[in-house]
Amino acid sequence: QVQLVESGGGSVQAGGSLTLSCTVSGFDRYTNLLAWFRQAPGKEREGVATMDTAGMFTIYADSVKGRFTISRDSAKNTVYLQMSSLKAEDTGMYTCAAGRISGGSWLASDKYSAWGQGTQVTVSS
Repeated sequence: QVQLVESGGGSVQAGGSLTLSCTVSGFDRYTNLLAWFRQAPGKEREGVATMDTAGMFTIYADSVKGRFTISRDSAKNTVYLQMSSLKAEDTGMYTCAAGRISGGSWLASDKYSAWGQGTQVTVSS
């Protein structure tokens, strides 16, 4: 059973940077996608960044392209989300997820079957 634990959230001023970490355990042979999602109050959860476990491809939501970077340290079983030039609209609960590649957008939540508890990011303007 895949388990994910996030850390690194906090409060930051607009324009600042923050790096989130997600430690992953219990990998199985069906898991080949790792992603970060976020949910702001009153809004639906959205995928912001995803990557295949081979490290070949990364995909970003348009809203974060050029500002966020997803990466993985296989030796530490950790996935990172480096966030820079943060905006107030980046505020939300950030959750990492593990899933399996299938048809359609890799940022769609239905591809992911394992979720962490989330870590809060608050950006003040």
